[in-house]
Amino acid sequence: MNTFSPLRRVALFALVALCAAPALAQRKIVDAANRAVTVPERAQRVVALSELDLDALLALKIKPAGATKGRGQTAMPRYLGATAATIPSAGNFAAPVLDLVVGMQPDLILAGGMSDPELLSQLAKIAPTVVTYLPGESWQATFRRIGTVMGKSPDADAFLADYIAKADALRQRLGERANITVSVVRWNPQGPSYMLRDSFSSLVLADLKMRRPAAQMQPGAAHSRPLSLEALAAIDADWIFVGTLSASGPANDALAAARQSPPFRQLGASQRNQVRAVDGSLWTSPGGPLAALAVLADIDKALAAP
Repeated sequence: MNTFSPLRRVALFALVALCAAPALAQRKIVDAANRAVTVPERAQRVVALSELDLDALLALKIKPAGATKGRGQTAMPRYLGATAATIPSAGNFAAPVLDLVVGMQPDLILAGGMSDPELLSQLAKIAPTVVTYLPGESWQATFRRIGTVMGKSPDADAFLADYIAKADALRQRLGERANITVSVVRWNPQGPSYMLRDSFSSLVLADLKMRRPAAQMQPGAAHSRPLSLEALAAIDADWIFVGTLSASGPANDALAAARQSPPFRQLGASQRNQVRAVDGSLWTSPGGPLAALAVLADIDKALAAP
């Protein structure tokens, strides 16, 4: 019979991993939660515990030893493609399985958005653990911080410069079409929620200088409460980008049914055939640099055609 508590088991595994690991050069950083953390100069086995951490690592051409699944998904965020699909799972979003993390023998853990002090303490017993962002922080600031933690600041800066150049080029190519209003909606089984002003995709749209409907300019990095079909006018705009976190399931069924309903068909964007289905895990989660490029590509595909 196993007489070890989960915490004692984590500590034991961590001790074994520490003894087995080669000594690495280290340096001190201050993370997003203002915690002083000693990290490897060049981490070799990194575990990413948020979709933004995973996205940023892949953008820096670092394949992590493990990662938690995407928000509301049963696998890695699907917009990250085949490379991410082969990364071992460390558990579900916001709920890493400590035994799995220990088994990955990390020398660094990225814990973006995590605030549970007990969980952070347990993770720190396994490997140096860095809170890479606080909820509501912009993805660009987070990406720069992760670049610093990974010793790849020049690469992060170069990536962001390329992103800004691509956004500028798209805005120029769109011309007058860049002046439209754009609504971003996550459809849940309970109904639609629109993304607030400071959410990830809202920041990408702001980089394109696109406008949002007035109701969607409320400050905040999350989304609104679910709306009823009677309140559906709140999601209308020149264009609507609407998605669900998973590619199938109750939210998709609810969205398919709603699109056939009279209130949805009465939306101006619907009548102009300017509603586009998008990957909700890409548009309505805290994405990173690869997600930002993917959103630009979606907008280009939808709007750039004459």
